[in-house]
Amino acid sequence: MTTDQTMTIREMCDSFDVTPRTLRFYEAKELLFPVRQGQKRLFTRRDRARLKLILRGKRFGFSLEEIRQLLDLYDMGDQQQTQLHKTYEIAQARLRDMVKQRDELNAAIAELEEQLTWGEKMIASMNQHKRAAE
Repeated sequence: MTTDQTMTIREMCDSFDVTPRTLRFYEAKELLFPVRQGQKRLFTRRDRARLKLILRGKRFGFSLEEIRQLLDLYDMGDQQQTQLHKTYEIAQARLRDMVKQRDELNAAIAELEEQLTWGEKMIASMNQHKRAAE
């Protein structure tokens, strides 16, 4: 690590398993704010914490705009109470969506399994008739 306070783009990539392009993209979307030293980007502890939350939010299916809005609530001066409440609300809605998607996927899987079982029986039956005709 460059210092206790900052990390280079390479160190960030290695630590969080992301690409430099990803970090530059998040910087362009105003999600990360690295310190610039010429062409060099130095990421602070705050950037590291924000990146961890960004990646977690993406894994849960939050949009980048939702993530940005939630991160922006950090500095409201209310000990993150607003941020926590809003995050909780969005997370509840996302969980409902994920459960619905899971249920729909489980139903589609069950239906496909039934169709495959039917297909196996049809193939076996056709093969049996073919052998009987020979």
